[in-house]
Amino acid sequence: MHEDPVHAPGFPDPRFPDPRFPGLRRRGFLAAAGGAAGLGALALTGCTGSTRDAAVGGGRPRRGGKLRAAFAGGGASETLDPHLANLFADAARAKALFDKLADFGADLAAEPRLAASWEPNAALDRWTVRLRKASFHDGKPVTARDVLYSFRRIADPQKTFRAKASLEPLDLKASRAVDERTVEFTLKRPTAEFPNLLAAFGAYIVPDGATDFDTEPVGSGPFRFVSFTPGRSAVFRRYDDYWDGAPYLEQLEFLVANEESARINSLLGGQVEYAHELAPTTARAYEGKGQIEIIRLRNSAMQAFAMKTDRPPFDDKRVREAFFLLADRKELVNGALSGAGEVGNDLFGKGYEYYADGLPQREQDLDRARHLLKKAGAEGLQVTLDTSAVAAGFTESAAIFRDQAAKAGVRVKVAMGSKDSYWQDTLDSGTLCSYRSGAMPIESHISQRLLSGSTTNATQWKHKDFDALYQQAQSTRDKKDRAAVYARMQRRLHAEGGFLVWGFADWILGTARTVRGVVHRAPANTLDWARFDKVWIA
Repeated sequence: MHEDPVHAPGFPDPRFPDPRFPGLRRRGFLAAAGGAAGLGALALTGCTGSTRDAAVGGGRPRRGGKLRAAFAGGGASETLDPHLANLFADAARAKALFDKLADFGADLAAEPRLAASWEPNAALDRWTVRLRKASFHDGKPVTARDVLYSFRRIADPQKTFRAKASLEPLDLKASRAVDERTVEFTLKRPTAEFPNLLAAFGAYIVPDGATDFDTEPVGSGPFRFVSFTPGRSAVFRRYDDYWDGAPYLEQLEFLVANEESARINSLLGGQVEYAHELAPTTARAYEGKGQIEIIRLRNSAMQAFAMKTDRPPFDDKRVREAFFLLADRKELVNGALSGAGEVGNDLFGKGYEYYADGLPQREQDLDRARHLLKKAGAEGLQVTLDTSAVAAGFTESAAIFRDQAAKAGVRVKVAMGSKDSYWQDTLDSGTLCSYRSGAMPIESHISQRLLSGSTTNATQWKHKDFDALYQQAQSTRDKKDRAAVYARMQRRLHAEGGFLVWGFADWILGTARTVRGVVHRAPANTLDWARFDKVWIA
């Protein structure tokens, strides 16, 4: 098997600091050891770099063959523009065609990809990134000009590209190409966690001047474009000159199947070899039976309800607190996830670096909820909860929460939305909706979802003083001091934020028994999740 670049000869042992990669460090995950101490923690202690050793199946990798992968998609509006990637299907297609300068490993530390090194000045407000030798699918080298074009495109004030808020610290007018393979990034303020910017969701590098991504996109990823039919299929083929080694597969096809039943039936029937996001009940039915392989990415998906904090009734923080207290989180995990997960505490990133695990676990308190609603003049409150069968556990958790709220006199009307357009429909519209997220550093979650300029701000949480705290955390050199700022921000979110985070679910995949090389320890959104260049057909 081709070696991961972090472990390849000439690269340092990732257990020790490397001056070429300041910020490349292991996250302090807790071991999921059972009992109270292990609650919510991911079993990742000791993982370093990429996690190819945790892949499904053994044997010698074999070249050739075609893998068909079924994902929930976005309907006829789908695009291969990697800067517009929002759904998991978008991200999986983007990482097959394109590359980022860095990506998040299983431990949520930024790992080098197109970047060969990154180095700051003493003030942490200028970072030099050197590129590795890599080429686009048309044979042209990946250069500093391509990097600057890509980031400037993402940061366009007229656009709403996903990584825009993450790249905000960059002064892209002052940043420059030193030479063909060296970029000097000037920052608006000192930024200690600069590598996270390079690894941000959607921060893909595209060729200088590229604007058309749906006709014949050119990337530098492991697969090259063959065909694309939005809402149905995308076909790619192996790129033999990929910098990280040519993929084992000859062809890769992404098929859209929005119904979970369609994904599992296609897998069982041999129409696909990989099915993304299966339900816990499906996993229980087929796990260990020998027909297919079930892969659990433990506790890697946040499950929540998102309250719009800028409009009634959730513009009153007393109503938000009341809703936090309506939820019986254990009942939600047991009922909606069939017990395959951990309870949440209204914060993202349980077990991740900087997570505020010292806050008391919130429990259901219907009397306190009624009292808060009365004080807010919201007795007999009626609210619509938008949900959809777009994600595992959504419809089940909506029904359970409706019944929990009714015990405090709150009437929750569950409204079913379109699987094709649910995420776009609920981003700005409605007042309460089902929500979920894959893994990312807490810093990235804040930058992409909780700042005034965030493009995926589902709770419409917009507070200038909160934005200022984020900038303070970014600029704080000392890690302990930085953690204290993040803790302060999370205390506020826990008290009055818009995310009612009730659980963290296992992310469940299914594969044909002939599929090898799928990594077990790869939370959704991380480098080895939905990564098909290291997968083969036995």
